[in-house]
Amino acid sequence: MAHTVAELGEFGLIDAMVAGQPPTKGIEVGPGDDAAVLALGGGRTVATTDLLVETHHFRRDWSSAEDVGHKASAQNLADLVAMAARPVAVLVGLGLPADLPVDWVQELYRGLRAECDPLGVGVAGGDVVAAEQVTVAVTALGELLGDAPLRRGGARAGDVVAVYGRLGWAEAGLAVLRRGFRSPRVLVDAHRRPAVPYDAGDSALEHGATAMCDVSDGLLADAGHIATASGVAIDVHTDQLYVPDPMSEIASALGVDPVRWVLHGGEDHAMVATFPTPPAHPWRVVGTVASGSGVTVDGEAYEHTSGHTHFG
Repeated sequence: MAHTVAELGEFGLIDAMVAGQPPTKGIEVGPGDDAAVLALGGGRTVATTDLLVETHHFRRDWSSAEDVGHKASAQNLADLVAMAARPVAVLVGLGLPADLPVDWVQELYRGLRAECDPLGVGVAGGDVVAAEQVTVAVTALGELLGDAPLRRGGARAGDVVAVYGRLGWAEAGLAVLRRGFRSPRVLVDAHRRPAVPYDAGDSALEHGATAMCDVSDGLLADAGHIATASGVAIDVHTDQLYVPDPMSEIASALGVDPVRWVLHGGEDHAMVATFPTPPAHPWRVVGTVASGSGVTVDGEAYEHTSGHTHFG
């Protein structure tokens, strides 16, 4: 029996926490998907929450406060998009050291608003407490675009797997920063501020998607969430993955295979979805769905398919 959260792991811990939880009136979709769906007042609200903790998710010498604000909003809004929901509002909780400059906090808030404002998303409230390090907790609320949420469990054998958005860019940017560099700027900026495809929910519904997931932990890991929830096998085809020139060039300089960044890199918040037939641009087909279980790469088992793990 595991005695620490590290031994149990993030998803094992979640399973242990919710084990035996009885059905609750008003909760249509609970733990295990990108967001919850709540039946409230005759309608349905989609809700999600996420945390950014200093030194674990960002460093103030690598990212500005505005960068952190953008990322905190983006990673939560992306979870709503993954459920085919329209973001409406966010609540923001802040844990702040007492000696933190007020200017830094104001800049953080500007970043939060700058990510939300183009979508018509308002900051509806929150909380501020004292903490040893900066912690940003955002709860995002949205409304469904269709009659039902687009969940992880609908993929079927014969579907294709497609992605919308960037893969591996944030991971490549992190690799650059860890080596003490600040360029290529396009990769470093991708680590600092995700480029979420906010229209992916509408697009996925238009193309008849059967399942979808936000790529926050890595393509293989998040395709694995779809495979597990749907009871199917997914095979990713490396010859269909896109490696941009800046990523290829910096990977060569660092002696790294850039395809690993594309397969494992998280925090780009692209969307991976399954479709009965190949969807049109900007979706890119990267794999197939078959009977069975698990995720393979080019038909073979692939080492280190777990992607990012919080307690790894």
